[in-house]
Amino acid sequence: MLHQALNFLLRDIRVDLSYPLRLPAQIATLCITTVLFFFMGKIIHPQEQLLQPYGGDYFAFVLLGLALTDILLVIVSSMGEEIRKGQTLGTIEALLITPVSPSAILLYSSLYPFAFSCFRALFYLGLGTLFGAVFHWTHPFLIVALVLLTLLSFLGIGLFSATFVLLLKQNSPVSWAIGSLASLFGGVMYPTEVLPGWLQWISQILPITHSLRGLRQLMLNGAGVDAIRWELLILCGFAVLCLTGGLVSFHYGLQIARRQGSLLHY
Repeated sequence: MLHQALNFLLRDIRVDLSYPLRLPAQIATLCITTVLFFFMGKIIHPQEQLLQPYGGDYFAFVLLGLALTDILLVIVSSMGEEIRKGQTLGTIEALLITPVSPSAILLYSSLYPFAFSCFRALFYLGLGTLFGAVFHWTHPFLIVALVLLTLLSFLGIGLFSATFVLLLKQNSPVSWAIGSLASLFGGVMYPTEVLPGWLQWISQILPITHSLRGLRQLMLNGAGVDAIRWELLILCGFAVLCLTGGLVSFHYGLQIARRQGSLLHY
């Protein structure tokens, strides 16, 4: 498995290196975005009531939201994009008849986009630290556990998205829907408490809401396990539900595509 994963990773690195301007362009975008939110944070008073549960610093608040959302949206979209690329290039059937399971192929194909999104997230936090944002790293294992549970949840959603691409032969609406819901109701740019009461229930059914809430408690307030116990339990439920649903949907979607003989259609 390690050898297979390494081969997929090296393949994607070679492809990415063939576009020499991609990395500088992304770093420039990250720098511009960070500076933009740094100055936006200057107009928001540190004593703003809605920010008090998250340390009071809007700049650090939004950087954590951007960093985690970047990773999660890559997880959701990368597997569907790999399926779509295989459909248009005519390589998907050749990939799916190899000894590697289809789910593993999608997972391995997501390794490089995931690693690059982690680089962007760390770049956000590192650059934010240079601009004065304060992050607490006193509970690294809790941070890893919380992020891992969130990744498993979004991995299941990514498999569900890949099923749409496999069957509909077009970009999945799931990626767009998840990105929109996360931006509007997940607490990425602002606390979910600003939402009207009749809309806040939407934020409660999104895993990113609980992930960001727990992550901000750990990294902005320096809180411990007692403060995020409820978020961890909810994310465990999301992880089991989403991953099981994603695997089942992709399995049956692949069976339907094979039965219809539509794998080579694009």
